[in-house]
Amino acid sequence: MSYATSKGYQIHPDAFALLKGLETDVLKAIQEIIKQKKQTKMIVIEDIKNIVNPGRQEELAPAEQIAKVLVDPTSNVNTGEGVDGYVSLFKSRFEKTMRILAQRPDSKRMTKISTVKQMGRGVGGVSSTGAKPAGAAGERSLGSAGTFVVSGLLMSRRTKKNGIELEIDDYTGRMQATAVSEDAKKQAANLALDQVVMLELENAKGVAGLAIKNIFSPDIPDHLPNKSKSEAYAVLISDLHVGSKYFMQQEFLNFLDWLASGDDDDVVRKIKFLCIGGDLIDGIGIFPNQDKELLMMNATAQMAYTTKLLSKIPKHIKTFIIPGNHDPGRRALPQPIFPGATSGGLYDLENCTMLGNPAYVELNGVKVLMFHGQSLDDVIATTPGMSYQRPAEAMKVLLKARHLSPTYGGRTPVAPESEDMMVMTEVPDIFHSGHVHVTDVDSYRGTLVVNSGAWQAQTKFQQTMGITPSPGIAIVVNLATLQPYKQDFNLRI
Repeated sequence: MSYATSKGYQIHPDAFALLKGLETDVLKAIQEIIKQKKQTKMIVIEDIKNIVNPGRQEELAPAEQIAKVLVDPTSNVNTGEGVDGYVSLFKSRFEKTMRILAQRPDSKRMTKISTVKQMGRGVGGVSSTGAKPAGAAGERSLGSAGTFVVSGLLMSRRTKKNGIELEIDDYTGRMQATAVSEDAKKQAANLALDQVVMLELENAKGVAGLAIKNIFSPDIPDHLPNKSKSEAYAVLISDLHVGSKYFMQQEFLNFLDWLASGDDDDVVRKIKFLCIGGDLIDGIGIFPNQDKELLMMNATAQMAYTTKLLSKIPKHIKTFIIPGNHDPGRRALPQPIFPGATSGGLYDLENCTMLGNPAYVELNGVKVLMFHGQSLDDVIATTPGMSYQRPAEAMKVLLKARHLSPTYGGRTPVAPESEDMMVMTEVPDIFHSGHVHVTDVDSYRGTLVVNSGAWQAQTKFQQTMGITPSPGIAIVVNLATLQPYKQDFNLRI
């Protein structure tokens, strides 16, 4: 690796992975490749295959291009009204998430909150109705029964002298319990408000009421992700913000030119899919005094110019687009597809598929969850240790909660749908978000976690918030290996 760098060459991540798996002298192989390369300074898989199989040019099988839309919320949007609507929403959240938690062995010991409270003074000495429990049951303490497992929506999290107090709510009542141990406190601190959680409770010395022994989030399982049977690439981008004075048009044109370079680039010719994660335009009236930061004062005109730019995407690349909070249409989650009347001709692009936010697509068998990421604001604001500079960590909180926007009443508007479509019933192979304008890539339990940054330079608001964006970068993923790498289109002077 250092030898290649000293000669001015880079090794593509997929090529590096292949080299490590070969029973050959890696240094000699790299030296031979450099002798033969005449054009680009990037060592790719084909270069290695030519060395391993001297004397013949191996023909690669054509990359597959099979795309399916698995989930799109648009047709299911059926907003309720007022309190009844939100009652239906949270009932749906609770029931859908409980089906996920039911797969855990500990769920077999689950007890209703009202039953635990009726066990007596060990849990505060009140029943679910607020009255003192009577008879033998009222005199029984939790200690005589060992531990209990309860579950519910996390209503509040408070830091106390002796730990972190959680209040949860199920159909039968509410109760408080305290995380005292360091492990339990760490788990409690990383929960998202209003998510469904399962608690194992016990009596503990020095704790009024119950202590939390263990905390179980719905979480995604540790799994082997699906992979493409042939080598094909997907490109993940987000947050163009066309119409803004800060839109990085030249860098985005560089990106489009790169997509069109075709046979001139070993990677580009295998790009089969492009996923765009919302905020195509900067919009109108999204924040106070926005007009001072706009070049285009009409949202439809912004969309029309975006369509003109996206028409440059090669027609063989299947493109999937979801809306963000700056785009036309409703801003509350879940968001349906772009309204046709203000789409600026977007629906005329034959290789582009419009989806709602969030949406699941399957690309050559790889399940990709596309979510703009509005709720990352709430996760970062309410979870200790979270930062806008590491959005992948906030995305992991959503994966653990199995919910894309758990916190109600924060910065993210959530519509009172009869079904909570933000519950992650499917486990994604790739979780793709944007919104925060910071590129970040990580993995969690077999899922590739990608925040694809932006194409907008730092705004004044971001300056005041101390947010340093990393714009002008596309994330490229080999669907056969799920290996990601960053392709930088920033201008170099």
